[in-house]
Amino acid sequence: MLELNFYPFPELESERLIFRRILKRDAAAIHALRSNPLVMKYIDRPFTTSEKDGLELIKKIDDSLLLNEGISWGITIKPADEIIGTIGFWRIDTANHRGEIGYMLAPAYQKQGIMKETFKTIIPYGFDGLKLHSIEANVNPENIASKTLLEHHGFIQEAYFRENYFYNGQFLDSLIYCLLKEDFPSL
Repeated sequence: MLELNFYPFPELESERLIFRRILKRDAAAIHALRSNPLVMKYIDRPFTTSEKDGLELIKKIDDSLLLNEGISWGITIKPADEIIGTIGFWRIDTANHRGEIGYMLAPAYQKQGIMKETFKTIIPYGFDGLKLHSIEANVNPENIASKTLLEHHGFIQEAYFRENYFYNGQFLDSLIYCLLKEDFPSL
């Protein structure tokens, strides 16, 4: 069984980006992401309606971190410190060494290779830092950009679940992608 410990918080860095802890002062940025219809188009969760909602999400992220159940980073572009997106492992199955990755990016920063650069930093941390054996992603089947990103990094579609998720008055389909440590192209 995995034993997780996120202290000290692992701040990570790539060529253009810094991946840092999400703080209370980031409530406006989190609200901006979680209230943007383009960002939330394929994320079947309620939109935030205020910075207070952003603070509540940050508290949930902190609680998960404190309990060593999951970790999320704010994505920032050097040298600025403003969060433009988030990425994290939020459903970590310690018995099976498997974690679910989730991510979002502000529309102004999409199609610039930021998520590719993010994956090249965060996925190795998942395998080497967290000692995961596999990483999964749950994707809306209509989210072509996310499917393309995952496949580019070696993720394989494992399942297509029909109407397995009830949200906003309707049943939705889900795709499950997986990447095994041994199959990650950068390792």
